[in-house]
Amino acid sequence: MKVLLQIVTSSIGKKILMGLSGIALAAFIVIHTLGNLQIFLGSNTLNAYAALLKASNEVLWGFRICLLLTASVHILAAIGLVHDNWRGRPIGYKKERSAASLASRTMIYSGLIVLAFLVFHILHFTVGTILHEHFAHNLPPDAAGRPDVYSMVVQGFSIPWVSAFYIISVALLSWHLSHGVGSMFQTLGLRNKRSAPFIDAFAILFAVFIFLGMSAVPTAVLLKIVS
Repeated sequence: MKVLLQIVTSSIGKKILMGLSGIALAAFIVIHTLGNLQIFLGSNTLNAYAALLKASNEVLWGFRICLLLTASVHILAAIGLVHDNWRGRPIGYKKERSAASLASRTMIYSGLIVLAFLVFHILHFTVGTILHEHFAHNLPPDAAGRPDVYSMVVQGFSIPWVSAFYIISVALLSWHLSHGVGSMFQTLGLRNKRSAPFIDAFAILFAVFIFLGMSAVPTAVLLKIVS
């Protein structure tokens, strides 16, 4: 147990934890994005999808707890690595730092802003404590008697400042991913001189996909494409 603790608290251990938790979170983001895009298939499809997700409270809350633990590991590992980097700065740190990409230099800041966005998102659409009048359980059910998630999303994103906040936050999330995805491969030892160009291209394409996919919904609501 003591050896395992030493490994986990080492810089290499923290990088591995951050990489593995990052992969899990990136996978969730893809699933969440694809789920959100079902709004373009109509209210029946989205409401049926939302009802399926909530069919079992045990499974739902088990998944939420696992997701919370994964996010906590990712955040704590990131904080630990930042602390280690500050404590062990080499003399040539400034020169090395200037050669790093802007996305990599601002990972901690974009990550904190994304964390604030996630808290807002949960309070808005999951818990319903923010703008609660638009929360699905405070709206009339749909024709099938299900919570009208479709109307909740449309009403929520019909408020310009809410949609603008989401779009900006998703842009920062994508910015975070543009470097984070590449770092995952490097942490797992899959990045080398030959694979680096492909991994970097994949990371950028992944980030663009997430931005377009997640910002499409509030943009479509504001433009009355979805109503």
